[in-house]
Amino acid sequence: MGKVLMIGAGGVATVAAFKIAQNADVFTEFMIASRTKSKCDKIVKAIGNPNIKTAQVDADDVEQLKALFNDFKPELVINLALPYQDLTIMEACLACGCNYLDTANYEPKDEAHFEYSWQWAYKKRFEDAGLCAILGCGFDPGVTSIFTAYAAKHHFDEIQYLDIVDCNAGNHHKAFATNFNPEINIREITQKGLYWEDGKWVETAPLEIHKPLNYPEIGPKESYLLHHEEIESLVKNYPTIKRARFWMTFGQQYLTYLDCIQNLGMSRIDEITYEAPLADDPTKKVNVKIVPLQFLKAVLPNPQDLGQNYDGQTSIGCRIRGIKDGKEHTYYVYNNCSHQAAYEETGMQGVSYTTGVPAMIGAMMFFKGLWRKPGVWNVEEFDPDPFMEQLGKQGLPWHEVFDCDIEL
Repeated sequence: MGKVLMIGAGGVATVAAFKIAQNADVFTEFMIASRTKSKCDKIVKAIGNPNIKTAQVDADDVEQLKALFNDFKPELVINLALPYQDLTIMEACLACGCNYLDTANYEPKDEAHFEYSWQWAYKKRFEDAGLCAILGCGFDPGVTSIFTAYAAKHHFDEIQYLDIVDCNAGNHHKAFATNFNPEINIREITQKGLYWEDGKWVETAPLEIHKPLNYPEIGPKESYLLHHEEIESLVKNYPTIKRARFWMTFGQQYLTYLDCIQNLGMSRIDEITYEAPLADDPTKKVNVKIVPLQFLKAVLPNPQDLGQNYDGQTSIGCRIRGIKDGKEHTYYVYNNCSHQAAYEETGMQGVSYTTGVPAMIGAMMFFKGLWRKPGVWNVEEFDPDPFMEQLGKQGLPWHEVFDCDIEL
């Protein structure tokens, strides 16, 4: 049914690749491309399907991307590379007549800031080209936005209060590690918090607002208010929302290490000059430029290698309060995902699994013609029902609780 090219070879891409291979009735031709081809080849070997093609490409280079797209001619490009590369991949898709899907919105390399405005600016160009771009099709953003759309369609006349809650109660048995790309993860957590209330954005100090919340099968976990991109699109597409917030759990040990990293200057994203010995003559020195956070990423555990000893589970969902038939109701929809079950199926831990599976389902929705219209769209702008139907079938079952204490 569909010819797909996936860019990226990390943990999320590995999960998406396994799931694409499991749905060969939808994805008839498949290529994995990355800066390092050997990583793509490793994924293909793990899946055990020699029909999956691989290629080397620098996703920062539009001309390289165009050459690859014109050669393979995919109908859809799944971008599971870094958020810095969203715009170059979108440019190449427009030039080559390819549709587009990603899991995280664009952010510039030199600033810890992310918002949808850069990608929304492509809307008319994709419309004019007759191409579809699907934004934010991971779990959060992604499934959380689809949960919200499902609630609006089936359970509320008016959503008024939305809290997205993300708990990782797993243990990877490392002193300090991030569950996805350390550079992106630390940039996200260390910036100021942001939430929507009464028609405006409210800014907070990083991790300033927090409280314990109870998670199904897990219990109470301290949860911290962060800025997260799906809030931006959800308040735009559901203007009845009076307040929207995003919460994520962190253990005390993680926060202690994070505090040390910041105090030592290792979370900086600007270049510094470092005097390094020459490789062929260590007695001589040369000035080189390094970005401290990129250096830190190089010495931290690779998120792809955490799965084997990772136990526990994640719990991610939406807690909603609003009006139905003139009465106030609450609604909680969520998924719990076992790290060990994810590892046994794909070799990756649960955080990669919960992002990679929805990326594949979004691509499936495209190829089935269910999510397919010219322009640039966030996932909540499509019909949530067929996606929700696939979510449980593909390994992420979801649960609903009505008129409960949502704690927020």
